Amino acid sequence: MALRHLVLLRFKDDIPADTRAALEQEFASLATKIDGISAFEWGLDESPEPLAKGLTHIFNMTFVDAAARDAYLPHPVHQAFVARLKPTLADILVLDYPV
Repeated sequence: MALRHLVLLRFKDDIPADTRAALEQEFASLATKIDGISAFEWGLDESPEPLAKGLTHIFNMTFVDAAARDAYLPHPVHQAFVARLKPTLADILVLDYPV
């Protein structure tokens, strides 16, 4: 069964736009570097509802199954990206659900 991996985040206010853009593109590139990701999309929150709690970015990945997600989490390419991303974050929320 496929699994969705939803990542919502907010960068720290002092992170430059070019750094944010580079990290957005690097996140998107993970889908081409790590097996088991069948779909990837991302965007910025545009909801008129004031319920985002400050989170601004949405990254939505679909894994072919839970085993693919489990292989992705410790994958060296993912872990290297997380190490670069983490210092730039003000907040993050990650949720997974079967589809």
